[in-house]
Amino acid sequence: MTTTMTTTMLDDFLIRAALAGAGIALIAGPLGCLVVWRRMAYFGDATAHAAILGVALALAFDVSIILGTVAVTLAMALTVSGLGSRGHSEDATLGVLAHGSLALGLVAISFVPGVTVDLQAYLFGDILAVSRGDLAVIWAGAALVLALIWWRWSRILTAILNPELAVSSGIDPRRESLVMTVTLALTVALSLKVVGALLVAAMLIIPAAAARSFARTPERMALVAALLGLLAVIAGLQGSLRFDSPAGPSIVSAATLIYVVAVMLGPVLARRAAR
Repeated sequence: MTTTMTTTMLDDFLIRAALAGAGIALIAGPLGCLVVWRRMAYFGDATAHAAILGVALALAFDVSIILGTVAVTLAMALTVSGLGSRGHSEDATLGVLAHGSLALGLVAISFVPGVTVDLQAYLFGDILAVSRGDLAVIWAGAALVLALIWWRWSRILTAILNPELAVSSGIDPRRESLVMTVTLALTVALSLKVVGALLVAAMLIIPAAAARSFARTPERMALVAALLGLLAVIAGLQGSLRFDSPAGPSIVSAATLIYVVAVMLGPVLARRAAR
């Protein structure tokens, strides 16, 4: 009876972990493609680093972690945009804010009274500890992000690939960039529990980069990126269970292996398509 109960509990938390990872993969795939096309990889990384400061503020003011994370990441994005419009180097600004907010967040957490925090859970994720409540939040947030991406897809794509055409068509590239920033902030906040702040950018970039070898249209690339992200989640969880390795890094390691395979298969697929 004890063995049966243990097996049931194991299956239960693995199913929750897989569902949480699937929710993140579904939004990280298409959003990651937009980030890659917009050349915002460093921005995604900086946003993820800033999330730790959001965690610290949320704990200090006793509010939702997601609310605190979204607030800080949006504030960082607006600061970068504002300084960039005044002639400041965007790369340098991102570097300062990314590392500064990460360090400030880690220091601030240590001063929050009466709170014991497992920093590794926020830095590298704790997908195996996802609860049913967390699942509800992740999937509700994923639905919102997907709805935003679906609603603005053609406009964002036009603004990214051809800003001049976007302006002549009545599309404001700055507004579409703001929509991307909002979706990115939400994705980072939702992903903290799954892969952690230090690995969020990897789940955005790696599946999208791997999908390039298997897709010839933007829409197909977004779909393939989501599927590859889902494959990375399943493979990473299996590897974590088998080798007793941390789940978040295992998922990103699986995504990296998928990318390597995709790069190796890319020339072969291109030759076959040319025939």
